[in-house]
Amino acid sequence: MARDTLDATPISDRRELVEWMEQGSKPERAFRIGTEHEKIPFTLARHEPVPYEGPKGIRKLLEGMRSLLGWEPIMEGDVIIGLADVTGGGAISLEPGGQFELSGAPLSTIHETCAELNAHLAQVREVAMPLGIGFLGIGMSPKWTRSETPVMPKGRYRIMANYMPKVGRLGLDMMFRTCTVQVNLDFASEADMVKKMRVGLALQPVATALFANSPFTEGRPNGFLSFRSEIWRDTDNDRSGMLPFAFEEGFGFEHYVDYALDVPMYFVKRGDAYIDVAGTSFRDLLAGRHPLLPGETATLSDWVNHLSTIFPEVRLKRFLEMRGADAGPWAKLCALPAFWVGLLYDSQSLDAAWDLVKGWTAEDRQKLRDDVPRLALKAEIGGRPLREIARTVLGLSQAGLRRRGFIDRLGRDETRFLEPLEESVLTGRSPAEDLLEKFHGPWEGSVEPAFQALAY
Repeated sequence: MARDTLDATPISDRRELVEWMEQGSKPERAFRIGTEHEKIPFTLARHEPVPYEGPKGIRKLLEGMRSLLGWEPIMEGDVIIGLADVTGGGAISLEPGGQFELSGAPLSTIHETCAELNAHLAQVREVAMPLGIGFLGIGMSPKWTRSETPVMPKGRYRIMANYMPKVGRLGLDMMFRTCTVQVNLDFASEADMVKKMRVGLALQPVATALFANSPFTEGRPNGFLSFRSEIWRDTDNDRSGMLPFAFEEGFGFEHYVDYALDVPMYFVKRGDAYIDVAGTSFRDLLAGRHPLLPGETATLSDWVNHLSTIFPEVRLKRFLEMRGADAGPWAKLCALPAFWVGLLYDSQSLDAAWDLVKGWTAEDRQKLRDDVPRLALKAEIGGRPLREIARTVLGLSQAGLRRRGFIDRLGRDETRFLEPLEESVLTGRSPAEDLLEKFHGPWEGSVEPAFQALAY
């Protein structure tokens, strides 16, 4: 979760919100790729959670990264909660349970975004190793209970943690125990956004299946292949899900703004202070009649921060965020942006992907989304195995990356980053199924070997 915005520009009209979103449109030559990934810190010695404070805690890790990179600290009061690369646009931030996130800079090619990821993981390891800290590439903490999981000192997380149990059973698990990898992508126009949003939503379960990597909870199999994805089904249905309205005639920026206005707020930020307004209406703030903020009207930062608290499978800001994948091993981190760039940044592949999914009903899409956390590539849609769909979609992505024609210094195009997905499509097995096979076989019923097998 990237840093909160501070922009006091006043906003008083719904139209201004729509215009702000429309201004995200850009020419295709200016399209960029922003990759974000989270990872779970653990102590190398005993595979325990890493607290924020202490001589070998998260704060020391952030301070070490600041010294190494020269990035600007992101502070909350006198507490460092992240780092920002003010020249390149990247950031390091903390998720609620200490998950360490890189929000990558906007880059032009998968070669660049993968090089950024590789450099980041090497830099983090350089700082973390002397502190006795390792990082786990998995979609959900495999071992610790919620009560064992540390809580990061961020005001917005305290507000969210108080509100979550009121609206779902698993919201605190989402906050404190899950990890994702996602990619943020641009659109050229409202029509381009709509097509990408629809293809992204329809095919998000394919990404969930290919990257399913969260089969353990508190040391045991949890009955799912992507429990991270299952958690989102019972977190807060007012702000998550498959957005069936995005497939209705006339969908566009205005419809998404209306949806976002009806999602209950969590907080507003004034200076360094987070004010708890959980459950209240942004429409009231926009109209200057918010019951908890008498005399206050909305600012641009209120809107941007509010959009960051909405969690559908594809999220719209001034770009689109693909949010369906579990975090995973090093190679898979580069596969996720490659998968979506090949589909959405090539017009032929985008058109073919839309042709593939446009006949699916809202019920078809929802059933697939509901089945995939348990079944991954063994799910079906419209009587077709998802594995078959995934094979077709992967082929479209490969073709799109080939047509993009971005070659590295060794003469390789971007299709090489999809190689880790080819075996899953070939075998029909998700990463989680391989982990479960090891758990029941050579790991002898223990998740402890995961701290070696999945460490970065």
